[in-house]
Amino acid sequence: MARIVGVDIPNEKVTWVALTYVHGIGKKTAFDILEAVGVNPQRRVKDLTDDELARITTEIEKNYVVEGNLRRQVQQNISRLKEIACYRGIRHRRGLPVRGQRTRTNARTRKGPRKTVAGKKSVKELR
Repeated sequence: MARIVGVDIPNEKVTWVALTYVHGIGKKTAFDILEAVGVNPQRRVKDLTDDELARITTEIEKNYVVEGNLRRQVQQNISRLKEIACYRGIRHRRGLPVRGQRTRTNARTRKGPRKTVAGKKSVKELR
């Protein structure tokens, strides 16, 4: 397995697909990187030379924020929103959807599994 920016990328995959295994690199960015370096995106990773891998790595380190630095940056942004207590920060703090989705139904990804609340007892059951 080739190693780029601290991530093992699969040898059997096409180069542009393998680059998307790095956090912060999607399809468009992968094509942009390979174009800047001058590598055919359709070549397999196992066919790349050490020089080409080194050029890809230096291009990513020089021009893109990826992996640990990107994760740290996102966490810092979220904690800043929480500290200033803006609407989005409060939603993050409460574990609710941040971008305006409805919460009466759905939103189970953010809210977690349902917490069942006991219903009210009817008058007949009390007697």
